[in-house]
Amino acid sequence: MDKVAIVTGGGQGIGKAIARRFLENNISVVIAEIDEEAGKETEEEYSSLGKIKFVKTDVSKEEDVINMVEETVKTFGKINYLINNAGISINKPISELTLEEWNKVLGVNLTGAFLCAKYTSPYLRKEKGVIINISSTRAFMSEPNTEAYSASKGGIYALTHALAISLGPEVRVNCISPGWIETSEWKKKALRRKPELTELDHTQHPAGRVGKPEDIASLVMFLISEEAEFITGANFIVDGGMTRKMIYL
Repeated sequence: MDKVAIVTGGGQGIGKAIARRFLENNISVVIAEIDEEAGKETEEEYSSLGKIKFVKTDVSKEEDVINMVEETVKTFGKINYLINNAGISINKPISELTLEEWNKVLGVNLTGAFLCAKYTSPYLRKEKGVIINISSTRAFMSEPNTEAYSASKGGIYALTHALAISLGPEVRVNCISPGWIETSEWKKKALRRKPELTELDHTQHPAGRVGKPEDIASLVMFLISEEAEFITGANFIVDGGMTRKMIYL
């Protein structure tokens, strides 16, 4: 019987690449996406690859998440995998960052992951499923003016090990922290463009290049597999080695 995955923020970027990889491996996909244009485009673009359904969802709103989970079960009958990928950033000096903006970033990035885990967990327990949370290397290192984003991604890291303990052994929960992943070609049509990358962009990475959404999708496929059944509560940094690089100017 087919497996079923929910990918939040699956209409663009890393989420879209993960959704595609699922479909290519005969896994049905629900795209939980707030951007209706992006969600519908992805649903139409990928319809020939497998079973896919777009459900407009603001993951920071409890009623939206409940509806999305109900629609998933109504359509596919079960949930095997949850990919908490939806995320936003508002980067500005802390003196200019409003409380409303702070709460908005945490609401989508962190509260959204909590809500999705909460309401999918009964179905995931039944199927011995997997949750994968998409954090960021910004949980561990920062550039200026990223307080809200960095705090939310640090929260995702901590939420991951808490969920792994609470939901185990029925549900495994892991975290992926991407570094620089170039998503220009994975945007909706109105925003899609060719990447503008320099040689330095690539060579400054110990791995020799900037990351691609496919790099994250490949790790997701491993972490949901039986080969990874002894892995839970873990975080995987996928950044071409940048967080291990000492930089002296």
